[in-house]
Amino acid sequence: MQSLPQEIQISGTITDGTSPLPGVTISIKGKATTGTISDFNGQYRLTASPDDILVVAFLGFKTAIVPINGRKTINIQLQEDITSLQEVLVNAGYYSVKEKERTGSIAHIKAKDIETQPVTNVLAAMQGRMAGVNITQTTGVPGGGFDIQIRGLNSVRTTGNAPLYIIDGVPYASESIGSFSTSRVLAGENSPLNSLNPDTIESIEVLKDADATAIYGSRGANGVILITTKKGKGGKTQFQISSSTGAGSVTRFMDLMKTEQYIAMRKEAYENDGITTYPANAYDVNGKWDEKRYTDWQEKLTGGTAQFTNLNASVSGGSDQTQFLMSTNVLNQTTVFPGDFRYKKMNAHVSVNHTSADQKFRTTFTAGYTIQDNNQPYLDLTRESRLLSPNAPALYDADGNLNWENNTFINPLRHLNGKFNAMTYDLIANSVLSYQLLPSLEFTSAFGFSDLRHQESATIPSTINNPSLGIGTSSSNLSLNNVNRQTWIVEPQLNWNYSFGKAGLSVLVGGTLQTQKGVQTLYLGKGFTSNSMIENIAAASTVTVSQNGKTEYHYQALFGRVNFNWDRTYIINFTGRRDGSSRFGPGKQYATFGAVGAAWLFSNEKWLKEQRVLSLGKLRASYGTTGSDQIGDYQFLDTYTNTGIAYEGVIGLEPTRLFNPDFGWETNNKFEIGLETGFFKDHILISASWYSNRSSNQLVGIPLPTTTGFESLQANLNATVQNRGLELTLRTENFNGKNFSWSTHLNFSTSKNKLLSFPGLEGSTYRNLFVVGQPLNIVKVFEFTGVHPETGLYTFTDFNGDGEISENDDMKVVKDLNPQFYGGLQNHFKYKQFELDFLFQFVKQENYNILRTFPMPGTRNNQPNMIIDQWQNVGDSATYQGFSVTKTASKIAYNQYSQSTASISDASYIRLKNVAVSYTLPKNSGTKVDCRLSLQGQNVLTFTNFKGADPEFKMFDYLPPLKMITAGVEITF
Repeated sequence: MQSLPQEIQISGTITDGTSPLPGVTISIKGKATTGTISDFNGQYRLTASPDDILVVAFLGFKTAIVPINGRKTINIQLQEDITSLQEVLVNAGYYSVKEKERTGSIAHIKAKDIETQPVTNVLAAMQGRMAGVNITQTTGVPGGGFDIQIRGLNSVRTTGNAPLYIIDGVPYASESIGSFSTSRVLAGENSPLNSLNPDTIESIEVLKDADATAIYGSRGANGVILITTKKGKGGKTQFQISSSTGAGSVTRFMDLMKTEQYIAMRKEAYENDGITTYPANAYDVNGKWDEKRYTDWQEKLTGGTAQFTNLNASVSGGSDQTQFLMSTNVLNQTTVFPGDFRYKKMNAHVSVNHTSADQKFRTTFTAGYTIQDNNQPYLDLTRESRLLSPNAPALYDADGNLNWENNTFINPLRHLNGKFNAMTYDLIANSVLSYQLLPSLEFTSAFGFSDLRHQESATIPSTINNPSLGIGTSSSNLSLNNVNRQTWIVEPQLNWNYSFGKAGLSVLVGGTLQTQKGVQTLYLGKGFTSNSMIENIAAASTVTVSQNGKTEYHYQALFGRVNFNWDRTYIINFTGRRDGSSRFGPGKQYATFGAVGAAWLFSNEKWLKEQRVLSLGKLRASYGTTGSDQIGDYQFLDTYTNTGIAYEGVIGLEPTRLFNPDFGWETNNKFEIGLETGFFKDHILISASWYSNRSSNQLVGIPLPTTTGFESLQANLNATVQNRGLELTLRTENFNGKNFSWSTHLNFSTSKNKLLSFPGLEGSTYRNLFVVGQPLNIVKVFEFTGVHPETGLYTFTDFNGDGEISENDDMKVVKDLNPQFYGGLQNHFKYKQFELDFLFQFVKQENYNILRTFPMPGTRNNQPNMIIDQWQNVGDSATYQGFSVTKTASKIAYNQYSQSTASISDASYIRLKNVAVSYTLPKNSGTKVDCRLSLQGQNVLTFTNFKGADPEFKMFDYLPPLKMITAGVEITF
């Protein structure tokens, strides 16, 4: 009789290529009772025969079949499996839900999508990656802000459309902490979200429909953005160090006139005006400046290279009961402006998880602390780089001093003598304690705290002026802006989960207590004995406190969720919240919001079980109401402020707001229906959603007669705004082999915004901003009809036929500046140790073009070179008006032209938003070090017909987003 093979001990480590995988199931094929699970180090050990076959399975990865072939040590690397994505848990805020079983609309990205992008603000990492989420950047200067819209504009107030941000369970105020008086270089917008280090973020979820957002009640009207930071993982202590360095530059310059074209324009303008002797201040053509000199001022003032360095270090590990993660980050970025300006950010992150031996008690603590030091010129040089005469003199004289060219040149580098500096200190901490009271009942309580302290200053010394003017330090001034914000939140919860037969029931009840306090103070100091003391407000001759406001916001709520699941096929989800806000008067402080969502997983029906094409089929729908209290604090009270003016030595008070306790919450009714399908074992996943949202009870200022002394009274207006749209996502696994894989992810969104009603609009202060039946983001403009062949002036449609073109009667054409559609196309390739990831972002839209932003052609300002097709003689058929310097008729016509249909054109674009290439060095036998090399690019290429610099960017006076290229190395051991 043949003897059985002798069994041997098999051991090894399971990884995903970079990190160990705990909890992986390792079994022996054909022996159901034999198997083990990898520990927190990813290590496993089991007894098997030399000719057995291992079956290695783990959620989110392809099952590996590994013959033992007599080996005793077998290390296994698992490959990610797109077919299991429907089983992945998605963060829905107060609860998690499987991707397959969610009834709401939730978009999400993971750490691996964020890590491929060299960005300083996490919102930049979200651009083009999520359906229904439209994000634009307000300035390319570090520390600036972003404009984000989730499914369009819901409020007629521009400040009432921001989403709710939740960072590790802590609400985070996203309002700008900047002031235009101090942060002009950032367009007055200093985003507090710059405090987040993108490298510490594990995932970002965006909740969009009523089913997903109603549990946040009044705070979910404009969507909810959940940001979860990285947590510790058990296993051996692991160290990781990564460093990247690179450079940034302006993506695209405007195509402006060269000197020859410019001089010809100027001389023709004077000739058209009948001026034969050039004025004394026409330095560019009267002989004071060299008419053959040429400087590309865009290249000179904004064409520098912004150096970028980023260093991260982390240590993580722990046991099966306690896991930890500690990381630190240092980022340094210079600017494209001349001079030594830079943005620095330092971040520390810590996370500790602990579970008791009996698995009943669990606690998680997460904290992040960030310091930002932003040092910039007090004014952006972008506008001057576009308007300066191309034959203007050199910036420096022979001695290396600023050149004023015999008092004929206003040197743009004078602005570099003024400084903007912002110091931000930001702490976010969160702790979650939970205890398993019963097998199906768990008590959880979350405690959160955030503390933000921001100090920014802008100095404008006398040295920004020409020394020959004799302006002394008595004219020097300093502006200060100090902001402090603190938030406390406590949220106790009870979770009950019960299964009986084919039915599953989940019940969640909880409460929220939140307090937010804020203080903002603005100072203006004028007159200093020396510019060396300009940063000391106490050294100013006069100090004015233009704002000193303290706000306190209290919020409380009860919330709940009931989820019923029958046979994993029929799911219904109820969510609700009872909110209380201190921003409303007595009797109006409380409101109730709720939603119902349902899903039918028809692919789980018996009659579809046998087929092999459809692997997922889900029809879902939701309806509910959310709200908004985004109106600021104390809006219902009589309020006063100091006048800043002394009368007999006493500073007076003036009223700023009238008492009105009768206004209440804005409401947003949301409806959505969606279809999600997967084919061929989810190798093709398609999702389509149609939504219709209506926001009413708008919180706006009702105009008051001027005799009252107030412009408006805060109140509810029975205006209704509608947003309807379609969102499509497609994810395909095009190929997935042992050495090569390729996946594609496409998202597409189209949305239509409409003002359905606005009682009394024509008699209100909003009459020139909105039109019933049109979107909110519109402009009323003149209808441009061409250039008159006899006069050479621009002409427009005279709608009322009175023979004159006037703003009130003839500015009738409505232009929609909302994007018609937008989205992104992402591809990921992997070949052995190489990985390639790239994202194309696309937007179809109209916007203001280059012609709106320049002064009248003929004046001493450079111009786009396209305007050389200008009217010159009677009878000419030309595209552009004849040049002029002084003619009143020309000025009027040009001003109307800049507010006409001619100033708005196609601003659509396709942008290679991100590209990342990485290579993981093969491990040598016995080594415990992993090394990965990477090359990353952001805003790499832009394809557009836009008449201007950057089609995404809408602010002429400010630096557009930069193109950034970085190279990095990551070492793990």
